[in-house]
Amino acid sequence: MSKLKKTAAQVVADARARIDEVETADLIALVDDPNTVIVDIRDVRERERTGYIPGSVHTPRGMVEFWIDPDSPYYKEVFGQDKRYVFHSASGWRSALTVATLQEMGFEAAHLKEGFSTWEKQGGPVEKTKGD
Repeated sequence: MSKLKKTAAQVVADARARIDEVETADLIALVDDPNTVIVDIRDVRERERTGYIPGSVHTPRGMVEFWIDPDSPYYKEVFGQDKRYVFHSASGWRSALTVATLQEMGFEAAHLKEGFSTWEKQGGPVEKTKGD
């Protein structure tokens, strides 16, 4: 295999340099804000294993671009609101890449800088799936 032009970490760093990052404590303060939509792009198994932010919208990472695009047959109305969108993944890597792509599309969003990994440790509420 030939050497990559950039590592995954470099691509994430490039994305983070051009997007809005939200600190965990700041998003915890907004968890009940009706003008903020928290979007969880983690795999469903991650959500089942570790829980999720109450009221968050689950959007599989592989579908995000299609769900936010009003011209897509997969468009979801939740993304047509005049609100602030904050995406998150487990550690912030996937959400940084996602938000950078969405900004290229013209969809304004931010991401949770450290991801869900620090959410509960910093006092953020966590909801578990039934049966946990």
